[in-house]
Amino acid sequence: MRKILHADCDCFYAAVEMRDDPSLQDVPLVIGGRAEHRGVVATCNYPARAYGIRSAMSMAHAKRLCPHLQRLIPDFDKYRQASRQVQDIFRELTPLIEPLSLDEAFLDVTHVGRMQGSATWMAQWLKQEVQSRVGITISVGVAPNKFLAKIASDWDKPDGLYIITPDRISEFLDHLPITRLHGVGPATAKKLEGQGIHTCSDLRNVGLPTLLEAFGKFGVRLHELARGIDERPVKVERERKSISVETTFDRDLPSMAACREKITELVTRLEERMARYQHPAINKLFVKIRFDDFSITTMETAGQIPELKSFLPLFDTAWQRAERPVRLLGVGVRLISEDAQRQLGLF
Repeated sequence: MRKILHADCDCFYAAVEMRDDPSLQDVPLVIGGRAEHRGVVATCNYPARAYGIRSAMSMAHAKRLCPHLQRLIPDFDKYRQASRQVQDIFRELTPLIEPLSLDEAFLDVTHVGRMQGSATWMAQWLKQEVQSRVGITISVGVAPNKFLAKIASDWDKPDGLYIITPDRISEFLDHLPITRLHGVGPATAKKLEGQGIHTCSDLRNVGLPTLLEAFGKFGVRLHELARGIDERPVKVERERKSISVETTFDRDLPSMAACREKITELVTRLEERMARYQHPAINKLFVKIRFDDFSITTMETAGQIPELKSFLPLFDTAWQRAERPVRLLGVGVRLISEDAQRQLGLF
């Protein structure tokens, strides 16, 4: 039986700013771009959330919800420094760490002998050390696997600590909404709820053959998650699946010609980024477009060199699907997995 921690910094960017300026503690605060430049909320503190403000919301909408909202421009150098401090504390506990972003990570403490091997005490130690050394709070979930640990860390935020012991898994899951299951998005949730399945308890009453027929391979995953089964190990090194660059424009690009000019700049940036990753093996090229009505389309192809003349036809085809002004453009490459590269090497 594994012992997994999921540690998640509370409103991370905002927390770092409030640490450095205590006068921001009790005022609605967001970190993100300017409303007039189509900025979005990168994160917000809990006073701002009380107004219904959430990450990824447009800054203009956030301002409408809370006219006296305080906004700060992101300082990513400062956030990366705080993240490194937090990660250093994690490494004092275990080398088995899977970072998910700057502000969250899984830790496998199954074989850690410190603190009498108690994962609960380890979680308490992490919270205390991050608070005293970094000056921010983290919420920690403790569970026998990654799926449950991630749910647990979000259960009692902010500054939370929630433990799901092996003997409590069934009880915990009984009333858990299916929308909390990893991979269940709005479409899958609607399909499940249409069949009267609202909780994990409901889902456990559905046979595996029925789930396979309705959801294909994902039916197996649903069957397992409803029972608290998750065999995924903590991966110390995460495999990169793609490299991309994108830009959201202050003003919509009105035509195909205007977009094609921007594609040139994006491809140059992509080439620079790929060079930093030592030109990894490429599977496909892709172009992403978000139109002025917020609809998104992508176009991809295999077997092409990642250069301008390969991306332009992809863009042309994608743009013709709507032929509307463009809000966002992106170009990128999908990479060949390490397993696939090893298999190719056999031949």
